[in-house]
Amino acid sequence: MPLKFKILLLSLIPMMVVTSAVTWIGLNQARQLSEEEIRLFEESLLSSRQRELKNYVDLALTSIAHIVNDAGVDDEQAKANVRRILTDMTFGQGTDGYFFVYTLDGTNLVHPTLPELVGQNLYDLQDRRGDYVIRNLLAQVENGGGYHQYLWQKPSRQEYIEKLSYVVLLPKWNWMLGTGLYLDDISRDVAKIRAQVNRNIRNTFFTVLVIMSVAVVLVVLVGIAVNLHESRLADSRLRLLAHRSVLANVADRRRFSRELHDGINQLMVSVLYRIELAQRKLKRQDMSGLEDLGQGYDVLNEAIQEVRRISHDLRPTLLDDLGLQAALEGLLSRFAERTGMRLQVDIRMPVAEPPEDVEITIYRLVQEGLTNVERHADASLLKLSVWGQAGMLWLRLQDNGCGFDSDVLERFEGIGLRNMRERVELLGGEFRLLSKLGQGATLLVGLSLQQRV
Repeated sequence: MPLKFKILLLSLIPMMVVTSAVTWIGLNQARQLSEEEIRLFEESLLSSRQRELKNYVDLALTSIAHIVNDAGVDDEQAKANVRRILTDMTFGQGTDGYFFVYTLDGTNLVHPTLPELVGQNLYDLQDRRGDYVIRNLLAQVENGGGYHQYLWQKPSRQEYIEKLSYVVLLPKWNWMLGTGLYLDDISRDVAKIRAQVNRNIRNTFFTVLVIMSVAVVLVVLVGIAVNLHESRLADSRLRLLAHRSVLANVADRRRFSRELHDGINQLMVSVLYRIELAQRKLKRQDMSGLEDLGQGYDVLNEAIQEVRRISHDLRPTLLDDLGLQAALEGLLSRFAERTGMRLQVDIRMPVAEPPEDVEITIYRLVQEGLTNVERHADASLLKLSVWGQAGMLWLRLQDNGCGFDSDVLERFEGIGLRNMRERVELLGGEFRLLSKLGQGATLLVGLSLQQRV
């Protein structure tokens, strides 16, 4: 996978993970908060129903109070009148709101909607969940009255629905008087609110999903745009480097051709001329031809030295024979002899032998750097350090000369410095040139020691 796609994924994946985590946490918190609010709403409705039931029971007690207060403990006529009044008392929709009466042993005395239950002992009656309804209602009466929730058949719908009842004790006759309200409307309201909350959470989730998708698309588009821009810049720089490489190659060929034509070729012609002249003289037995042979020998020796110089410029023999350290030491030795400048040299080559392209690059950088110091720096001291560290070969070249303005140099960089920078960039290395006016200059270069394919 290309590096630019890896970088794009590294920018997208954390964003998506963080967004998903924040969304998940936010939705969970919203769901928990909504459930808490629904619970409070349900409790509020139940509390309202409890107050309503208590008011109904108080109303029933008020309706029968005059009969109960005037009757005796065994007044059957009064009991019959109370049962009739309570049977006829209804509230709410249809016959869903009614009153019931039980003795303390669980015998039903009043039940308007299910008259067949009257006279039956329902102490062990259970609802569909196994709840002992009458037992638990009687337990509330023993505690002074209270509420109990259970399943019971709703008359208007003929189905079993959650019901909340409130019961009190008629102490004169030991009766349990109570009434109840069906909670299907509360369940319906709670279900409606829960559905609305779930819908809001789902909408929020999809909104976040859309936002995240748009953000991902934007990041991808920006990444593609940046990659295209960088690719164009890289292509442009590559074309520029290729063009400069071609120009440098042409210039090297032209220089090499000129040196061969103007130097070696002229020397060889001169040698040929001297040998021919000596040959003619010796045929005439003119001993001065020996002098011409000597001069031809000197010119031939000069030509050999010129060939060695050109060969050394193309590829130093010391670099091939003895390695980079020996080649640098030879280069520095000739530089010191030529300029008389003081040198401080610290060369610590890595254990592994550097690749050839790294060796020749370091050599050419030092060669060009020494040329620049000699021509422009007006320095008296030159420090050169070469060392290996963390898979890199580092070069530092420092002088105490006149220095230069780095900002000006960036705008008016010479061919030599440009070639140095491009050599390093072609190998993917680090190139830094630091200087200030009057404070000398420092060249720092780092090249990877890994073999390139």
